[in-house]
Amino acid sequence: MYRERHRWFSANLQRDMEVLVYGSYGKPMLVFPTAAANCYEYEDFGMIAAIAHRIDEGKVKVFCVDSVNGESWMNQEAPLQWRSLRQAQYDGYVRNEIVPFIHDACKTAGIPIITTGSSFGAYHAANSLFKHPDVIKCCVAMSGLYDLRRCVNDPRGYDDNFYFNNPVDYLANMNDDYHLPLLQHTCDINIVCGTGPWENPDFSRQISNVLARKNIPHKLDLWGSEAAHDWPWWMKEINHYLDIKV
Repeated sequence: MYRERHRWFSANLQRDMEVLVYGSYGKPMLVFPTAAANCYEYEDFGMIAAIAHRIDEGKVKVFCVDSVNGESWMNQEAPLQWRSLRQAQYDGYVRNEIVPFIHDACKTAGIPIITTGSSFGAYHAANSLFKHPDVIKCCVAMSGLYDLRRCVNDPRGYDDNFYFNNPVDYLANMNDDYHLPLLQHTCDINIVCGTGPWENPDFSRQISNVLARKNIPHKLDLWGSEAAHDWPWWMKEINHYLDIKV
């Protein structure tokens, strides 16, 4: 399998960030890691091996990125305003650095991007599509959390950076003539969750209800009671969706 490692100093984040690229051809899929993990996680936990045949066949080209969750939402020592600012900077990194990098790597300006992630990576996969439906056209968000109030406890720190990166908030009030029509008519949104061990499908139901109230088409896909919040099930889920999407 063709594999590349890229590293550069991010102007948005003011630190070095890495990207791993798997494959030479195919639809671009941007992968966000869980919690405070990095771009190596998808390979280390067997996800690349699980979809290797699709990469080798040129059906999908995978881009795994670092996170800054350890500096933002997982940073319990920092004030919420700083954590939210760091997330806003990360969103700028994704839109202004990673998206152009993917377009260049695929040699196709404007090629639609698929996002995916598990657990906290699902938040980033969904949030990136919700905020940038002009360039990200499909997401497969697995076992995610979409209301960050559930992982922070500082209501005095809810500022614009928090609001505009908390999907249940900004989507509920979205009424513009640009983003909302794109979400309603051009995007393929898949909210996936098991109902088994360590899962919380109510998080997925919550974002599904918000999307439904805004008339944004999406699929709420709740797997059975054996489907756990764990890598073996995420392998099955992403393969199921790649069967359909690529």
